[in-house]
Amino acid sequence: MSEQSVLYDVPGPRAKRRNVLLTVVFLVALAALIWWVVQSLADKNQLAWVKWRPFFADSRAWETYLLPGLKNTLIAASLAMVIALPLGALFGIARLSEHWWVRGAAGTVVEFFRAIPVLILMLFANAAYSEFTDISPDSRPLYAVVTGLVLYNASVLAEIVRAGILSLPRGQTDAAKAIGMRKNQVMRHVLLPQSVTAMLPAIVSQLVVIVKDTALGGALLGFSELLASVRPMSANYGANTIASFTVVAVIFVVLNFALTSFASWLEGELRRGKKSTGAVVGADAVDQLATPGEHVSHDDLGGAGGTSSK
Repeated sequence: MSEQSVLYDVPGPRAKRRNVLLTVVFLVALAALIWWVVQSLADKNQLAWVKWRPFFADSRAWETYLLPGLKNTLIAASLAMVIALPLGALFGIARLSEHWWVRGAAGTVVEFFRAIPVLILMLFANAAYSEFTDISPDSRPLYAVVTGLVLYNASVLAEIVRAGILSLPRGQTDAAKAIGMRKNQVMRHVLLPQSVTAMLPAIVSQLVVIVKDTALGGALLGFSELLASVRPMSANYGANTIASFTVVAVIFVVLNFALTSFASWLEGELRRGKKSTGAVVGADAVDQLATPGEHVSHDDLGGAGGTSSK
């Protein structure tokens, strides 16, 4: 029996003909849909060169609208990422604390902000900055967007961190404690380094969400991000809304593809840099990791070794 037949039943002659027929029908339907969309756009003069010319022959469209909007999008997304990542890691670790009051407080914060839509968080933050701070109206949308993104995505990242750490075998913690590591040393030197590789795809997916959610600030808060540049650009270049949305969508695709490609490269480097799935602790570092007053034999590193008093 082949390996392929173990996973699923090999289709017979009738099933193969049926699959080919369904594939052909699907492709014909997809081609018809694409033709209808293109024809509809052509009938409404949306494919005319005059609608697309500003993006290829007029640098003012980029200098005045697209590049400033892209700059604001990158600023908001970068600030949110830089703040949300360590904050999410902190709350994720706090949810694993052995102290109930730390675990309970962190869980309450995470569940509260994770349950509220990010747009509502942005609106509340904007109202709070307007009422209780002297931040200028021009800068307030940026502060509100970053605050909303941080509160929501830090909560989601906290759950990602918690799930990544819990996915590790229990023996990792037991082995680390057996050689004399304290709880914070186990977390820093054993659990977190191993869980980062497993968490990376989910973290990158959340970072992509951060980039896209910056558009919510432009929709209701007047934040001059990339998507918000469509309306003035379309009004200035003869109602080329379809062309403007298409160009902005392509920029978002390229931006997020670059982010995911970098993360894939980083994940591959991390995996290649590990010779095993366990954390590697050098023999010369064991004495530093052990609790004060204790000495760990280098021979104990190969198994569930314990500590011996000096």
